[in-house]
Amino acid sequence: MTATEAIRAIKKGEMILLYDSEDREGETDMVIPAISTTPKQVARMRIEAGGLICVAISPEAAEILCLPFMADILKFVSSNGCGLKLNSVCEKPGDLTYDTRSSFSIAVNHRSVGTGISDIDRALTITQLGKTVEKTALNQALNFSEAFRSPGHVPLLRAAQGLISERKGQTELSIALAEMAGITPAMAMCEMLDAESGKALTKQDSINFGNRNGLAFVTGQEIADAYERFK
Repeated sequence: MTATEAIRAIKKGEMILLYDSEDREGETDMVIPAISTTPKQVARMRIEAGGLICVAISPEAAEILCLPFMADILKFVSSNGCGLKLNSVCEKPGDLTYDTRSSFSIAVNHRSVGTGISDIDRALTITQLGKTVEKTALNQALNFSEAFRSPGHVPLLRAAQGLISERKGQTELSIALAEMAGITPAMAMCEMLDAESGKALTKQDSINFGNRNGLAFVTGQEIADAYERFK
């Protein structure tokens, strides 16, 4: 399928399959707008994908909400006399073989949930994250800590400032898709794993899964090309 079809599906609040590239992670993520995520879709990601269910957020929203990169938190801890010396986690050059740094921020629960791990709880946290990002775009007053607590069960991913011109991870690719679809730039995602091999699901198996289940499959290069035309 093409980027146009993926954008159309995202605009309708549907799930798509996003493959980054062979020379990066070589992984396919299930991706859906955060604001459209239901408990059934969380269950689907948990059961049929099997990776870590996260929410990618645009750099503009992350800046307004003061969401830090986890690497910066760890650097602060390591530089203040703590016994934790996590230099390899804190963006040590070459530590990530497929990238120069990680997009991980903090992990949160919405303050109204129970344990935070159930499909219902995670769906509520994810949709509320989407609504919070939507409020930042509307310049509405908000206080992130009044709505969310950390640690929690939904990791946040902070997209790079230049999106795919700076970093071509699923985080940036999914936010570029959201921009092209004209929707709130907060996207839930989960890596697809293979129980047989113990590795990531292959690109071809991901395509086959999409064909069987009516899910648009799109590559990072297709998104990058479409985003270049979009800008």
